[in-house]
Amino acid sequence: MRVARKIAYNVVVSSVAKVLATVLALVSIGLITRYLGKEGFGNYATVLAFFSFFGALSDLGLYSISTREISRPGADQERIMSNMFTIRIISSLVVLVISPAIVIFFPYPIEVKYGIVVAAAAYLFSSAYQILNGVFQKNLAMDKVAISELAGKVLQVIIIFLAIKFELSFGWVISSLLFYMIFSFILVFFWSRRFVKIRLRFDFSYWKKFLKESYPVGISAIVIFMYFKLDTILLSVMKSSADVGIYSAAYKVLENITFFPSMIMGLIFPIMSQSIFADREKFKDVSNKTFKIFVLTIVPLIVGTLFLSEGIISLIGGAGFSESAAVLEILVFALALIFFGNFFNSIMIAGNLQKKLLFVLSGAAIINISLNYLFIPRFSYFGAAGISVITEMVVAGIGFVVVYKNLKYKPVLENWAGIFFSGLAMAVFLFFFQNQNFFVVGAASVLVYGLFLWIFRAVKTNEITSIISRKGVEEYEQIA
Repeated sequence: MRVARKIAYNVVVSSVAKVLATVLALVSIGLITRYLGKEGFGNYATVLAFFSFFGALSDLGLYSISTREISRPGADQERIMSNMFTIRIISSLVVLVISPAIVIFFPYPIEVKYGIVVAAAAYLFSSAYQILNGVFQKNLAMDKVAISELAGKVLQVIIIFLAIKFELSFGWVISSLLFYMIFSFILVFFWSRRFVKIRLRFDFSYWKKFLKESYPVGISAIVIFMYFKLDTILLSVMKSSADVGIYSAAYKVLENITFFPSMIMGLIFPIMSQSIFADREKFKDVSNKTFKIFVLTIVPLIVGTLFLSEGIISLIGGAGFSESAAVLEILVFALALIFFGNFFNSIMIAGNLQKKLLFVLSGAAIINISLNYLFIPRFSYFGAAGISVITEMVVAGIGFVVVYKNLKYKPVLENWAGIFFSGLAMAVFLFFFQNQNFFVVGAASVLVYGLFLWIFRAVKTNEITSIISRKGVEEYEQIA
């Protein structure tokens, strides 16, 4: 199967699986918000924030750098992945052991502290299968990862449903995350053996060399957590659990959409890494088409959210979370900027600029923490939402400057006017019909957007499937 067809297949299968997983994630959020209420859901969101924190602590930059390394010609895939898998397991075990000592300093109820320890255990399995994702990326088989995550999400929703039906405790709701991660890990590990035989490997000299390359990305992961999730923890300390619940109901909607830029960049990253220095024209072509896909996605997300935020929150959280609609209208701009930040961050890693990436993210984290510390006490979740937008703007903006200055690349967007006017047509439609049936109007508005994209010829039918240029395909097939 040729590379372009393999990518198209992976995009379709991964997209369908991810969309279904997102739907299930939103269903689980809807069940949890209605079962636990604002305060209970705030506690749940706090536990998940610590889940992200544990991920940042044990990341060490292994995933991105190992994916980059195995994507290069002549790479010893088994040696790289076995060593990285071993390091990730050890780092996750360390986090699991120290997690009780971490939570003891926070003024949380005992059920929340218990939930945080369970989250640390869940991350042990999550981190194990995440490091294996590089194998699937390199072999253009991310559909297997998406299907594994979907299966795990199905199991999680079933456990949450049973916990609610039998009126079980908060701990059972949190434990659904642990079962989800265990099940997904088993599937991913099983499928990974088709491409490489992973085993524990203690090549300490190689560890030293690799960690020297990866540590800037690992520190970046901690920094990303600081500006991406620390606002939830700060809210949980400075404000009530109800405030955390209101903010998180809106934030969860966005979190379940950010899979898309991550998925696309995950598929494209090995190609960027292989071509960024070896085939400049191929790199530009792939990057520009990826950038266009992001813009095409962002426009309807912003327009639709601004007009339909109340319906979205009512569907997800119920009537008790009506305050979250205004928060969502702010956060959708942060979501748009996350797309671009992800884009430029990936290019920096592909271009061996991970140390500069650390500089970018560190600056963003300092701004985020400082402003949140100042504005959360006064403006609560509105302050946190506004600061998220500012932070993502800093990340995307400085990322663009660094990429342009060091790699002499800036994205070129074809027919931007056609995309803009298609979004405007969608906005006009929603302005007149936003008060009608939520599902009908939402679907119809997307059709209006697509129709005007076609009228303005803003999208060529072969742009996604031909995301790799013909030039250099044979060369990449040799390493894929």
